[in-house]
Amino acid sequence: MRNIQMSVREKSIVFIGFMGVGKTTIGSLVAQKLYRTFIDIDEEIEKEYQMSISEIFAAHGEQAFREIEKEMIRSFCEQRLKIISLGGGAFMQPEVREICLANCIVFYLDMSWEQWKERLNILIDSRPVLQGKDLDEIEELFYKRQGAYAVNHSTLAVDSKTANEAADYIVDSLKLAWDLYE
Repeated sequence: MRNIQMSVREKSIVFIGFMGVGKTTIGSLVAQKLYRTFIDIDEEIEKEYQMSISEIFAAHGEQAFREIEKEMIRSFCEQRLKIISLGGGAFMQPEVREICLANCIVFYLDMSWEQWKERLNILIDSRPVLQGKDLDEIEELFYKRQGAYAVNHSTLAVDSKTANEAADYIVDSLKLAWDLYE
């Protein structure tokens, strides 16, 4: 695995967290505020394969999707000045965690189960890993992923923040860190 040497100010920023916590929404706002290119890994995969994530899961299986995802993440994480939103399951792969942590600044967008549960109705049809699962199984998946998400550079609880408030907080935090470390 390559560790690309660049200043902290140039490093790409990666957003992780459970599906539906706002990685894409907040990430795109941060990209606008920092004048950077926003990359949603799932959208990039869909564009390249001209299939939805659900169709890729159905046609090729989760393991093949995870390999595609890992290589796409590697490619973008080695670039400068990007804002990258990962799919909720991507960070479960140890190699993806290593790539992101070595080359980027990783923000974990944390949301409580109670708050997240309110979003389930708008998420369930578009998320293949939720298909056929009952609420207890989804809750188990939610908590199972917390351990991997805990390995990051910065955590932001988003329960009581609007997307814009979260984006402003992240931008302010980054600017402070850049001033301190350079």
